[in-house]
Amino acid sequence: MIGFLGEYEATLDSKGRFLLPVGFKKQLPEDGPAQFVINRGFEKCLSLYPMKSWEPIFARVSQLNDFDPEVRQFRRYFLNGATMVELDSAGRLLIPQNLKEHAGLEKDIVLAAAVDKIEIWDKSKYQQFFESFSPEAFSSLAKQVMNPGGLTS
Repeated sequence: MIGFLGEYEATLDSKGRFLLPVGFKKQLPEDGPAQFVINRGFEKCLSLYPMKSWEPIFARVSQLNDFDPEVRQFRRYFLNGATMVELDSAGRLLIPQNLKEHAGLEKDIVLAAAVDKIEIWDKSKYQQFFESFSPEAFSSLAKQVMNPGGLTS
């Protein structure tokens, strides 16, 4: 399984390309080309999945019950805009225009590790996200998420 750590700033050029930070390149598997799927994230950001992370997710989504209207709705939203991208010879990735607009990406972006994928945020939206979330709120969320059974430690 791929696991990412780190947070890096980058700049979009006029064509919507950015240089994948060396810190993330070093964390990619060395076998095979650097292929990714870029997709809408759950917030106003994008998710960049290395192919090895995307394939099991896609397989799971493919196995969902197509007769369930909620499944169809989820698939449409989740897969809408999902695009395969590959590093060019200069180490850049191109963000499709529709995804760039979805996330409100302008020029300055932040690439943040999110376990097996990388989130791509507009820098100002990323800063707002953290400014609106107090350390106390984070502590409470951590307790809830990391201790779902209600056990105290």
